[in-house]
Amino acid sequence: MSVVTRGFVGRRDHSAKLPPGQHFEAGFPVLTVGPTPRISTERWELTVTTETGDRTVFDWASMQALGLEELQVDIHCVTSWSKFDTRWRGVSVERVLAGISTSATHLMAHCYGGYTTNLPLADVLDGRALIATEFDGEPLARDHGGPARLLVPHLYFWKSAKWVSELRLMTEDELGFWERNGYHAYGDPWREQRYSDV
Repeated sequence: MSVVTRGFVGRRDHSAKLPPGQHFEAGFPVLTVGPTPRISTERWELTVTTETGDRTVFDWASMQALGLEELQVDIHCVTSWSKFDTRWRGVSVERVLAGISTSATHLMAHCYGGYTTNLPLADVLDGRALIATEFDGEPLARDHGGPARLLVPHLYFWKSAKWVSELRLMTEDELGFWERNGYHAYGDPWREQRYSDV
């Protein structure tokens, strides 16, 4: 008599893909500060504001016209879950910023609903970040930031701001919402940068 049920292949070993202090999550938990905004693609806009105050505004059609790219990435939440091989589609941040004159070193992502998070500019260029509009082959669900969210998968997921509405370019770093409230200014999951030492 077999002690292993037919079809059982054992648990997958995710240890090599898990940053310290993380555990594998098969689902996609929803964590949000405040109420979930209702923003239609007809009303949605993304504004890029330079350090000099110059503004470039994209509506849904002009954003999509920049060209969509696909990313398959692991994501890591500061609350300790990690989800592997997630599939996203959207516009790379470097395409959004192409042609915009700036001396910025950082940006602040602003969102419908008032949330903010800060990032070094280098962390959203070279294919490292998207304005994501699709997840797993479907339009991005409202609970997960639809119609569009920032996706910066190599940092803790609070940096991947939901319902993104503005990228404000800055010549000096400033702290965003969670960073002012005790989270780390950078948020590298592999260095377990969850909280500020301040």
